Amino acid sequence: MLVTETIHISLASIRSNLFRALLTMLGIIIGVGAVITMVALGTGAQRAIDEQMASLGGDILSIQSSAWFSRGVARNQQTLTTDDAMALAIGSEHVAAIVPEINSRFQIKYGNKNLNLSTIGTTPNYPALHGYELAHGAFFSAADEAARRRVVILGSEIPGMLEVEGAALIGQKVQIRSISFEIIGVFESKGGFGWRNPDDDVWIPLSTAQFRVTGNEFVQTISAQVSESSTIPMAMLEIESVLRREHGILPGKDNDFAIMNRKQFAESRQEATAIFTYLLAGIAGVSLVVGGIGIMNIMLVTVTERTREIGVRKALGATKGNILLQFLVESTILCLLGGLLGLALGASASALLAKYAGWQTVVTSSSAMMAFGFSAAVGMLFGIWPAKRAAQLDPIDALRHE
Repeated sequence: MLVTETIHISLASIRSNLFRALLTMLGIIIGVGAVITMVALGTGAQRAIDEQMASLGGDILSIQSSAWFSRGVARNQQTLTTDDAMALAIGSEHVAAIVPEINSRFQIKYGNKNLNLSTIGTTPNYPALHGYELAHGAFFSAADEAARRRVVILGSEIPGMLEVEGAALIGQKVQIRSISFEIIGVFESKGGFGWRNPDDDVWIPLSTAQFRVTGNEFVQTISAQVSESSTIPMAMLEIESVLRREHGILPGKDNDFAIMNRKQFAESRQEATAIFTYLLAGIAGVSLVVGGIGIMNIMLVTVTERTREIGVRKALGATKGNILLQFLVESTILCLLGGLLGLALGASASALLAKYAGWQTVVTSSSAMMAFGFSAAVGMLFGIWPAKRAAQLDPIDALRHE
């Protein structure tokens, strides 16, 4: 009963000075809103990484030629060939699929449109390994690859660049490095990650790229999918063993290739994103502390203004505990109301950033509860001193106060 009455008295006191109460809560509102927004951005970034890894394939290893250093400058050496890819496909028990790739940038010409795009020479099992789906047409076949046919598949954004519908491009001709290619397919959108956007790439058969376009027998990357019955470390060891044998690398000598685990890269990015999120949330949380100090100052002013009221209550039998509880509840209610408004502000800011800035944001219940709980803790913590000061007032001096 005492707590209920105290809450009613506190709410009446807040309503009597509503504008001042709103100004007092402003620091809490901004603090909670900032924390919610920052955590939503960080959580959205982590979820985006998860989605990207799911689309790229977390069980795919990327094998590349390693770099060597000359006069302090890293220089790439080409060491991987299609023979290496064939050896891995035949001699690996822990690898389910192998896809060699050549990646170069060339001028693509269609009519009066000229685009400088990344051109990937690869094999027919590329879409299955990397999770691509065709929106129009078909991917090239093993027969196309063997015959070195001049066929090309476009990324989903290229029809827009050419100002032509994707379906209408099927069967049309484009020139890659002044060589005519027939468009036989257009991929569905894959979505970019980091600085990389696969939706503006084009794909041609590996043999065509090697013998008709680049004149280079080496491949830059070999993608290897780990078998479901195996593990990434086992596959990495097997790949290393096969390639060292193929390249004739003696024991004790360094590899002339590098095996990269996408899953580890994603986990590192997630850890960095989580640290950055906590840092931003911590900085935003400073405004909560500032808001708490503002509430403490206003509560001290309130104690001075209501000194006579406190004296009357004590004269009527109110104990120090009653007075302490009243002012503590009042400061806590201010922070809780500010927390609720801050939650609404943070959720609205997150939605606006997602809609207009294109950032992925996720407001979770745990972040909302954390920010709301912290605001309540701030109210109680910074309300203790004003409440104790009110409780310790002498009733006679309080009644004499003008």
